Amino acid sequence: MKTRSTSFVYEKDTKWENPSPGIRRQVMAYDGQLMLVKVCFEKGAIGSPHEHYHSQATYVASGKFELQIGNEKKVLSAGDAYYIAPDELHGCVCLEEGILIDTFSPMRADFL
Repeated sequence: MKTRSTSFVYEKDTKWENPSPGIRRQVMAYDGQLMLVKVCFEKGAIGSPHEHYHSQATYVASGKFELQIGNEKKVLSAGDAYYIAPDELHGCVCLEEGILIDTFSPMRADFL
């Protein structure tokens, strides 16, 4: 398995994946300790509740999302961000079409 992206990553050359209905993602840059992923959501798309051992910090680049982290729900919009501790249950519903920029540590080997 490749454990490092190239130094320069161009959107036009990076493949899109469709992990679930209404959601597309691009793995942009990574090494063994860090990963940056762009995730595009259509309005109404659901990021099903899940958990993983990675730390995650996410920036809301556009749109509006209802996030659930543990037992807490909040609505976040463009310019907001959130943090998810390892092994914490989380998910989202896209209220207005948008883009999330996810970072993971360590990298998500399951995305490669």
